[in-house]
Amino acid sequence: MAPRNLSHITEFILVGVSDLPELQVPLFFVFLIIYLLTAAGNLGIITLTTVDSRLQTPMYFFLRHLAVINFGNSTVIAPKMLVNFLVTEKTTLYYECATQLGGFLVFIVAEIFMLAVMAYDRYVAICNPLLYMVVVSRRVCLLLMSLTYFYGFCTAIVVSSCVFSVSYCSSKKINHFYCDNVPLLALSCSDTYLPETVVFISAATNLFFSMSIVLVSYFNIVLSILRIRSSEGRKKAFSTCASHMMAVTVFYGTLLFMYLQPQTNHSLDTDKMASVFYTLVIPMLNPMIYSLRNKDVKAALKKFITNPCDSFKSL
Repeated sequence: MAPRNLSHITEFILVGVSDLPELQVPLFFVFLIIYLLTAAGNLGIITLTTVDSRLQTPMYFFLRHLAVINFGNSTVIAPKMLVNFLVTEKTTLYYECATQLGGFLVFIVAEIFMLAVMAYDRYVAICNPLLYMVVVSRRVCLLLMSLTYFYGFCTAIVVSSCVFSVSYCSSKKINHFYCDNVPLLALSCSDTYLPETVVFISAATNLFFSMSIVLVSYFNIVLSILRIRSSEGRKKAFSTCASHMMAVTVFYGTLLFMYLQPQTNHSLDTDKMASVFYTLVIPMLNPMIYSLRNKDVKAALKKFITNPCDSFKSL
């Protein structure tokens, strides 16, 4: 069915965050700053957790890959978005649109499960500290990481193939700032029951399993912390997972806001605003969340700024 699509439409038009001409330049600078901060923060986390010997634990291994995912997700979306603020014709080619959707799905699904993996890591660290390096060994870390990326890639292939299997006829204006499932399917002139079902089942399944892992992990973490007799011990245990809890709350809170809205209040404009948050704002905030409360990261940053050459020699 895909070749038939090309005979009807070869490009789409992205409406963007706003279609008001007077807002295009101000919005360009706002989102340029957001993207530059995102790139600097996540590349900084990747560099520090790679070169600093104190940050070679499983926790920082997963943090490094969360930064890779955040940087990848924002890079799939932001450059095209920024260009469209400055051009009159905000077009995107059919295959360019399909590639952007696929890339977005790879990283967003990987992030959903990376947060679950990080919750499990914190559970083992706090509830079974003596077995931590055995349970979360380097081999296990690599396996969990590989499965996360592989599952994200498989989901992207299946979902994007379903979305682009329908016919797109005359209307080609996407009410969004990137190629996303819902606004694309809204343009179709053929039956969208199957792709809509695939998208819904995929999103619901991914959220259910990842949130279940996070909730079970943190339920056991809280119980373990409450059993610690000294207030200093409880404070230390809580500080090791506070940053992750904050990141999880912000990320899942945004996704649940999107998917649990009453249908009467649901609109593509609302989805657009929520999408800005989890594709651009959260990837910018995560490096701040994990570094501002983390003494090891701050110490590694200070060492790197003072003597960067020495840090690279330790590789």
